[in-house]
Amino acid sequence: MTNWLKNTPHLLGGGLKGIEKESLRINVHGLISQATHPHALGSTLTHSHITTDYSEALIELITSPFSDIRDTLGELQHIHQFVYENLGDEQLLCASMPCGINGDESIRIAEYGSSNIGRMKHVYRHGLWHRYGRTMQAIAGIHFNYSVPEPLWKFLYAQKHCPLNPPSKGEALEPSFEGGQGGCALSDFKNAAYFGLIRNFQRIGWLILYLFGASPAICKNFFNSRPSLMAQFEEFDNGTLYHPFATSLRMSDIGYKSKNQADLAIDYNSINGYVESLSAAISTPYADYEKIGVCKNGEYQQLNANILQIENEFYSIMRPKQIALSGEKPTSALRRGGVEYVEMRALDLNPFQPLGVDEPTARFIEALLLTCLLTESPEITADELRVNNANQLIVANNGRKPNVELVKNGETITLQNWAREILISMQPICEALDSSETNSPYSEALKLQRELVENPDLTPSARVLAAMRDTKKPFAGFALNQSAELAKIFAAQTLDESTRQKFMNLAAESHAKQRELEAAPQLPFEQFLNQYFSG
Repeated sequence: MTNWLKNTPHLLGGGLKGIEKESLRINVHGLISQATHPHALGSTLTHSHITTDYSEALIELITSPFSDIRDTLGELQHIHQFVYENLGDEQLLCASMPCGINGDESIRIAEYGSSNIGRMKHVYRHGLWHRYGRTMQAIAGIHFNYSVPEPLWKFLYAQKHCPLNPPSKGEALEPSFEGGQGGCALSDFKNAAYFGLIRNFQRIGWLILYLFGASPAICKNFFNSRPSLMAQFEEFDNGTLYHPFATSLRMSDIGYKSKNQADLAIDYNSINGYVESLSAAISTPYADYEKIGVCKNGEYQQLNANILQIENEFYSIMRPKQIALSGEKPTSALRRGGVEYVEMRALDLNPFQPLGVDEPTARFIEALLLTCLLTESPEITADELRVNNANQLIVANNGRKPNVELVKNGETITLQNWAREILISMQPICEALDSSETNSPYSEALKLQRELVENPDLTPSARVLAAMRDTKKPFAGFALNQSAELAKIFAAQTLDESTRQKFMNLAAESHAKQRELEAAPQLPFEQFLNQYFSG
């Protein structure tokens, strides 16, 4: 452990952690719900904790950011309990890959009311349907939001370099890590360091798929709208397709990896490069999307015919984020305020956990992100970006295959050996984080993952396939049974009255806010969009 970590380990703790968790609502017949989002849960347009993602049935639960992950998970628990109290006879599907769908038309696109911002959210989803199909958008996942603690920023800035990798004697400092007189401002330092974190996570984020991927199999009816994709899979049973060594089909090219976006050269080497390259994609017409049209017979098919309608259409395993003002584009928010936090998007729902994620997983992710921050992060070339994406796809489809190889620094290395290297590099970070905890929870979380590296059968993806074999059930049967068991856990828990009342008040306030938005004077929708995209 380096001296500064030994002397000031408290600097690493206290970063804010938030969780966004998506789940499909499933009806009593095991099918994706066609019902409107429950009114008692509030307005999906204006509620801060309970909304929907792509589909009206794809509920999204959002915690506040907390410095203690136990508080984050505690709030997620309360949100779940309130949701279950108001789901009627429906359940939340515990798996990332959807069950109970039968082609695109069975997936109802989310609705957000008649205000311009509500219409925009709905039209954007219509555009995704025409571009990618609805089925892919019914996949659920967990986003882990993390912001580096402010005392750590100030310390690193004062060091004028990345302290775990100080420059050699006589070596020039990278401008992005210079501080003090004549160096960059603290805000520029933060932006550069956050993008360094992101680049390193792109290099080693495949480890999240191996350790926590839980979607190795998929219902055959997932492919009803794209039957040509079925040929690449093996048949597990009459209703299920799979790859024997898959970890996260959600993160494969049948899931969130889109061939439509394969040639996008998004720049992760600086905040300015990122904003400019993403903005270019949003403003560049794309011939295939021009064929769809934007507005036909007065009905909007998509927001525009550009490569991306808006920033959120670009899928990345990690996004730099700044809290946007009302009506502000994400890129404009980044220009205005810089990076406030990162959103890690590579985590599957764990079907064996009531919340879809547990405390050791969250602690491991926090330590991994800090390791990415505090490790040298060279700029990424277009070639390396392709290698990083290829590594992720290998792990998504075959991560548990014996002696599977990845590419690191231009050379092949087994997944296990690279994973061991990463876990060793995390040990000092975990020990520093443990300095303000009892029972060394970060080191214990690291130990748990070491066991999974040495024994792939312990990974969630392997456990899902083992449970399907043991119960002789297809993926849908396993997922629905497991969802029912988790629902029983929530049914046995009682939400205290003050917390219940808090969520009831939030729901009422969100409905009132939506009514207020819809009652206010509205620009013509086309003018509203022009104003939004020119901002």
